[in-house]
Amino acid sequence: MNSKQNQHAEDLQHIRSMMERSSRFMSLSGISGVFAGSIALVTTYVAYKIMLSYGIDYFDGYRFTQIDNYNQLLFDLFVLGFVTLCVCIGIGIFFTMRKSKKNQLPIWTATTYNMIEAMMIPLVAGGIACLAFFSYRHIYYIAPTTLIFYGLALVSASKYTFGDVKYLGIFEVILGLVAFFMLGYGLLFWAIGFGVLHIVYGLIMHVKYK
Repeated sequence: MNSKQNQHAEDLQHIRSMMERSSRFMSLSGISGVFAGSIALVTTYVAYKIMLSYGIDYFDGYRFTQIDNYNQLLFDLFVLGFVTLCVCIGIGIFFTMRKSKKNQLPIWTATTYNMIEAMMIPLVAGGIACLAFFSYRHIYYIAPTTLIFYGLALVSASKYTFGDVKYLGIFEVILGLVAFFMLGYGLLFWAIGFGVLHIVYGLIMHVKYK
């Protein structure tokens, strides 16, 4: 009798596992989060040094409307952000494909497209808001805005992947809201949100789901 019960329990566990795999994107890699967080920390430092090269200390309350060569600064920061984004996406794809191949899981499924769609609406909205801040030279608002909309994107996408992603998103949103009340320290909050939180989250995910 116990043998049959154990068999039924194993069958139910197997069915749950199959349903979980079919309804959620299970190939996210914790290591990619660690790399992305590390790159974000380096990028934050480089952004600060770029501003210093223009005679700006981000933390001294300097107003960007006073910059004569604002367009060049904007271009430099845009290039830095674009390169960082491409590198992080590339790393994410590499580790995702490696984990997917290792666990024999498909990458491009209906769940994958649903997850991407769920993320894109907050990300696009946040990107447009940041462009508006750039155009009006309100650079101080960009760090809090990116944190909030990125966090909302994670919360939205969490229903299609690991539930832990939701908690990372909530922390990002909270951090962004706090950053709005401390505008002179946006780079610091950016480093914490995209750097430290990603590294911590990535390590937890790697240990929990390796």
